[in-house]
Amino acid sequence: MVNSGGQLYTIEGIAAGLIILVSAFIVVNSTSVYTMGDTHISDMQLEVLGSDALAMMDTAPNSSVGKSPLQAIVETDDSETFRTMFDNIVNNKTGTGPDRIQFAANVTYVTPNGWVNSSALSESVIPRVGGEHTVRVSEWLIVDKAFPGCNTNTCKWKHAVLVEVLLWRD
Repeated sequence: MVNSGGQLYTIEGIAAGLIILVSAFIVVNSTSVYTMGDTHISDMQLEVLGSDALAMMDTAPNSSVGKSPLQAIVETDDSETFRTMFDNIVNNKTGTGPDRIQFAANVTYVTPNGWVNSSALSESVIPRVGGEHTVRVSEWLIVDKAFPGCNTNTCKWKHAVLVEVLLWRD
């Protein structure tokens, strides 16, 4: 009653359906591209804001003469000036009120015996609590300062230091 031609068409249809399903599965899984912008746009914006703030603070008033405000702050350990200046830059926005970006800044340097040390520079008024995402930004500076463990006789040259700032939204 049933001839072999009908059975062959049925098997061919099932095989074609399986090939289409497997091909669709491979294409969908192989062309998925995940980028940083998919889920971390606010973190990237916060990182750019912090980098720009440090770059602005590291710009000397005169183009070729003098120290930048950030160099002067690190050389004199003026945490209050850093807090005020950095807070004004990162929390400045148009609208009704300031933004709520918090930060903690450190200075990392190398001691005369080759050890890498870090000291706190400044932090925002509200300390870090909870599980907010933090973003780290940094800026290299050349400063004329004798750090702890380095007396003025052995450390009269300029030092390269790294200013690191952790940023997060409150």
